[in-house]
Amino acid sequence: MTPTLRALLCLGLSVGLRTPVQAGTLPKPTLWAEPGPVISWGSPVTIWCQGIPGAEEYRLEKEGSPAPWKIQKPQEPRDRAKVFITHVTEHDAGRYQCHYLSSKNWSERSDPLELVMVNGSSSKPSLSALPSPVVTSGGNVTLQCGSGHGFDRFILTKEGDHRLYRTLDSQPQPSGQVQALFPVGPVTPSHRWMFRCYGCYRDSPQVCSPLSDPLELLVPGESGKPSLLTQQGPIVASGQSLTLQCRSDGGYDRFALHKEGGRDLPQSLVLQPQAGLSQAHFPLDITNGSHGGRYRCYSGYRLSSEWSAPSDPLDILVAGHLPDRPSLSVQPGPRVASGVNVTLLCQSQRPRETFLLSKEGAANPPLRLRSEHRAGQYQAEFSMSPVASAHGGTYRCYSSHSSSPFLLSLPSEPLELLVSGDVPKPSIGADPGPIVTNGSSVTIWCQAPLQASAYLLYKERGSEPWDTRTPQGSSNKAGFLIGTTTPSLAGLYQCAYYTTGDILSQRSDPLLLVVTGVGSAPSLSAQPSPVVASGGIVSLSCSSNLTSGTFHLLKEGGADPPQHMEAEPRIQAGRRQAKTIFPLGPVSPSHGGTYRCFSSNSSYPYVWSQPSAPLHIEVTGEGQTREHPHLFPGPKYLI
Repeated sequence: MTPTLRALLCLGLSVGLRTPVQAGTLPKPTLWAEPGPVISWGSPVTIWCQGIPGAEEYRLEKEGSPAPWKIQKPQEPRDRAKVFITHVTEHDAGRYQCHYLSSKNWSERSDPLELVMVNGSSSKPSLSALPSPVVTSGGNVTLQCGSGHGFDRFILTKEGDHRLYRTLDSQPQPSGQVQALFPVGPVTPSHRWMFRCYGCYRDSPQVCSPLSDPLELLVPGESGKPSLLTQQGPIVASGQSLTLQCRSDGGYDRFALHKEGGRDLPQSLVLQPQAGLSQAHFPLDITNGSHGGRYRCYSGYRLSSEWSAPSDPLDILVAGHLPDRPSLSVQPGPRVASGVNVTLLCQSQRPRETFLLSKEGAANPPLRLRSEHRAGQYQAEFSMSPVASAHGGTYRCYSSHSSSPFLLSLPSEPLELLVSGDVPKPSIGADPGPIVTNGSSVTIWCQAPLQASAYLLYKERGSEPWDTRTPQGSSNKAGFLIGTTTPSLAGLYQCAYYTTGDILSQRSDPLLLVVTGVGSAPSLSAQPSPVVASGGIVSLSCSSNLTSGTFHLLKEGGADPPQHMEAEPRIQAGRRQAKTIFPLGPVSPSHGGTYRCFSSNSSYPYVWSQPSAPLHIEVTGEGQTREHPHLFPGPKYLI
């Protein structure tokens, strides 16, 4: 007789041979198994039956068993009895019920207990959560139990629940696997939600597969979130190892790491806090692109089921999954002074939707830009305006597809950007002046406060130099001659210089080059008269047949810059006309002189018309000498 049989003979089993039960009001007992109803082959289990105090006898029945066994002496206070099975085998698996005798009456039978034995002869199924094991409080989730073996049903168990949680028939899948979907919820953070599942066949329903790996649902709370970081940086090559660090200052001793879109929590650690700072390290072996993705970590306490709020997300990017290697260049540079505007250009000949720029050793995530297709290349421009010493370092760029943003190309060749301290910017000017007639010549001068090896001229704040000059001899300036000006040459100009140490300076203040003589001349008049007494006020009226645009008033030989005012459309003598009034005064003798006005179209603000006929303003009388305000408060042309 086996030890199991001897144990059961102490308690009693029957189904086919039932013990008569007299009608009465005895409550039915409770039946359970310790450590649980699912037992591995060869492991011990204790089956308990609990009734009322003073019960005289307990009987345990096993479905399909030919005869009952009974316990002669229930344990004090005579309200329970047990059967201890030292080594569970497939003969012990099955459905059990128990009842008890008290005052010559038998109680009702207990609810059934299904004792399941799992063995290692078949593979354990997998258990995952859909859409995610991270569930908001009060939310629902679906647990998917699946296997490549043709199990007829799957059973889901929950940690701390002695009952079988739920049983479902399996459903075949196109992949050849079978699965069952268990809806769970609503979940709350009041206790732990730890699950396993196993599969069984119809012909042996209580002899099943090994248990799946445990799956814990995580219900985030509102307590302080931890931080998630990596010392190596977020970009890693396939085949390298990477360690993620989850930190908290709240004394937590349990941490979980979750990947966005993952169906389980891949790692969960329990650590003792050290020196007031609790943390966990999660090593990842980046063997393939599946490790790329967005991660968050959570912290909690071992003695509590509650978890913290999630950390800020950390993107892990796996390089080398796309075969191309983009190129990286810098303009200007790569040696620049602090304050210079720098652009890093990443480009590839292959179609790529996104480019990323990474700085070696930087804790911040890489910069990401959508690509643009230009001149047969896919490219992205990363601007740094202006650079500081902190921008210096080694950069690489990568390409990626928007459909798989965490899988990158091979890195570009490294590019080292050197940012020096402050290098004074140059000054810029024009000879004979910044306002020139169409077809005439002008020279733009750039002068450096330091010895320069080269001068660069930029137009309209472009990234590429418009022209380059080298200084003549020991001169500290260079001239850029424009032999014949045209409307297309009007606009903003800046210059910069390279020091003898090959460091590019900041750009100068902008110079506005205006080209006049394009379009008909406006008319200029004075009201009430071009002759005005000192201290008086005169209005200069500029008008033309334009319907919109700007008028510009200029005093010949004056030091003040031109004054600019928007044109006001008017109808005069049945014709549409644009007119602007420039008030002048209170005047002093210094206001006297010859004035002209110009007009310009709003589409080409730096291209002016022919000048108006000259208008001479005469200031009479001694008057009181006073400092007059700036005549033209508009923007200067040498800014």
